[in-house]
Order: sequence, then structure tokens, then C-alpha cells
Amino acid sequence: MAKIHSDRPISLSPLTALSPLDGRYAEKTSALGAIFSECGLFRYRVLVEIKWVEVLSNHPQIEEIPAFSTEAKAVLAELIDGFSADDASKIKQLEATTNHDIKAIEYFIKEKFDQNEELNTRSSFIHFACTSEDINNLAYALMLKDALHTVIIPHLDSVASAVRELARAHADLPMLARTHGQPASPTTLGKELRNFAERLVNLRECVANIRLPGKLNGAVGNFNAHFVAYPDIDWASVSRRFVESLGLKWNPSTTQIEPHDGIAQLCHAIARFNTVLIDLNQDVWGYISLGYFLQKPVTTEVGSSTMPHKVNPIDFENSEGNLGVANALLQHFAEKLPVSRWQRDLTDSTVLRNLGVALGHGVLAYQSTIRGLSKLKANPSRLSEDLDAHWEVLGEAIQTVMRRHGVPDPYERLKSFTRGQSTITREALHQLIRNLDIPEESRQRLLALTPATYIGNAPAQARMEHVKDG
Repeated sequence: MAKIHSDRPISLSPLTALSPLDGRYAEKTSALGAIFSECGLFRYRVLVEIKWVEVLSNHPQIEEIPAFSTEAKAVLAELIDGFSADDASKIKQLEATTNHDIKAIEYFIKEKFDQNEELNTRSSFIHFACTSEDINNLAYALMLKDALHTVIIPHLDSVASAVRELARAHADLPMLARTHGQPASPTTLGKELRNFAERLVNLRECVANIRLPGKLNGAVGNFNAHFVAYPDIDWASVSRRFVESLGLKWNPSTTQIEPHDGIAQLCHAIARFNTVLIDLNQDVWGYISLGYFLQKPVTTEVGSSTMPHKVNPIDFENSEGNLGVANALLQHFAEKLPVSRWQRDLTDSTVLRNLGVALGHGVLAYQSTIRGLSKLKANPSRLSEDLDAHWEVLGEAIQTVMRRHGVPDPYERLKSFTRGQSTITREALHQLIRNLDIPEESRQRLLALTPATYIGNAPAQARMEHVKDG
């Protein structure tokens, strides 16, 4: 039998990638790849190193590194904005010699400084008084911040908006509710979807409101080297201004590493959004199974290799699967990253490199859910058929009116009449109502009631705008 593998190295492509994020789904996750790839990580590290040198050059008490000229600032800006795959390859070459990724960044920048007469005189201040984690924690925080605002939050907004629009479109469409899987008091399809929209919006705000922390305070968090070199400088204030200038929240209390509590909080928030989306996917999957929703078929698509009639809810299944992978990683990050032995261990390093993987599976899921929702078409006749088959759900209304008017044992009488019966017909229920000792106005109101009209304020709820706390 011919072997399907080879000992020879093969070039990386979507067909040879180990991860489906870089293979089958590469086009759908490319925006995150630009941020969380190793090339992206290198660029953020270079950004932090250069911004730190600029801060030092602007400090009046550090005379050894005067402020940069306009021309030098332009060169520094180009090192960040023009960072390329070739630059990343150069850093990898340096790392092969140093066997240290951050030292390779430092040497890369130094080589660039050496090519400019003004910058060459300042190269000793590259990575000044820094430990690797000073650069790494800020780089990862910036990666997450940019990913949130350019990729993740827009996707969360799109999901919530798609659910909200579907809720409004079906605000008035009556639907048999099911509690414990059994027929229950009716609702509307729109109101049940609106519940999800509200939850998703609330959790989107939790994600968006998290401010990621950062630190720059040296080898064990005490500015040891900083104070030896410049004892009269308020290094805590310098650090705070620098971290906040990057759009991050300054953390003054750390060991060698920023303890990652902010990343853990973010992972939990995104995982909670994902969990609600799993709930939505499963409910919509069930509604499709019941026939409440039809799916608009795509002519060229195949639902089954053998059953030509099938239009499967694959978008919701794909979303649920990817959300499971994402949450498994996010929960691991949240539990592992805040734990570090003594002042530092390296177990966080390889874990942090997978942040983009978790977010990538989330992005795939969000896209799948949106695609699935766009294919849905409500089936009013099936919804109506189900309601008409379950007149017993009006038992709640009848016994509640009986309570109002003091009729003895209302719950027990309706329980005896309805519970465990195979079918409760409209006629049988009306006969019960006619024999009740209640005012005629209430009797007529009950006789006019149908499962399709017993929906409370569900339509109004389905149209409600987002309800904010307070």
C-alpha cells in the first residue's frame, strides 16, 4: 500500500497546515492571524521596545538619551508601521543564535539603530532596565486589545444584531413554549429570540468594558535596576504614564510577570458569551427539528451524500462545535495563567501563544451562527398546528381566573381535568368553562381565548430595546 506521508518536509499551505484555523478556515480567520501570528507578536514586541526608548528620550532627568529629532522619530515609526515578514524572518534568524526570543528583538532593533547616525548613539537604551516580561505582557495586552476592537467585538455585535432583528421580525408569531420538553404556556417566537439578544448584548458589554492591565517594573517588579541607574527618578510614575499611553491599565503590584488576572477576566467574559451562543444554537436547532423554522436551501449545496431531501442545520452545529473548542481553551487560560510559581515560571509562555487559537474558533462560530440565522424562514402553519393540538395549556389561565373569583380548588380541578390526558379538545375545555361559577365577563374572556392568543406581553417584549442596568 502506498504511504500517504513522506519524510521530506513539505511547504506550508492551507492544505498542509496542522491547525484547521490555518488550513480549512484560513480565509475566515486571517484578520486574527495578522495579530496573533508569530510575525504579529514580533511586531507588537518591537512596538513596545521602541515606545519605551521614546519615553526614556523624553525624560528630562535622563540626559544620556536626548529627545529624538523629527527625522529619527520618522525612522522609529517606520520600524513599527512598516514591520514586514522579512523583518520577522530576520528576528527568527537572530533567535536561532540567541535561543531567546526577546533578546532577538533587542538585537534586531539595535541593527536598525546602527544604520542611522542619530539612533546609533542611543542603542544602549534599547530594552533599558527591562526584563522580557516587561515587553511580553504589554505586547500580548496590545494584541488582545486590538483583536477585541477590530475583530471580536464587531463579531459579537453582528451576532447580537442578527438575533435581535430576527426577534423583531417574529415578535407577533405565536409559539407553543416547552418547559422540560413538554407543552407549556404559549409565547412568541420573537420573544424567545429576544431573550437571547438581551443576554448576548449584556455579555458583549462585559467583554468590551474590560481594561487589560500592563506592567513595566523590571526583573521582580521593584524597579531594582531603574533606581540603581537613576535613583532620583519617580519610576513608578514613569511606568504608569507609559503603560497608560498604550491604552492599558497600569498594574503597580507584580512579581516578574503581570499576573494575567485581566486576561483571565477577559477569557471568562468571552466564554460566557460563547456559552449563551451555544444555548441559542441548540434551541434554534431544536426549533428546526420541530419544523418551526425552515431553512432556505442553497441550490449547489448537498445536505446528505445519500438522502437528497436533507437540509441540515450544519451552521448551528459548526458553531456549537467551535464554541466548545474555544471555551475549553478560554477556561484553561483563565485557570492557568494567573498561577505562577514564586516570582516567575515559564508555564504561561506557551499558553499565551494560543490566545489567537481560542479567539479564532470563536470567530468561526460567530460567522456560522450568523450564516445559519440568515437562512431561517419561520413556518407559521407548523407553529399554528402545534398550538391547536395543545388546548390544555389554557389550564393555567382558567385556574388563575377561578382563583380570582374564589372558586374552590381551582388548581386541583384543572389538574384532574388536563394532566396525563392524551388530548384536550377545544370543545371539552369550553364545556368546563361554561360550567364555572364565575362572572359572565370573565367567562366570555376565557371562551374567546385560544392557545395562539394566550401570549401575555410577549410581542411587546420582543420589540423592547436593550434594557440597561440601573
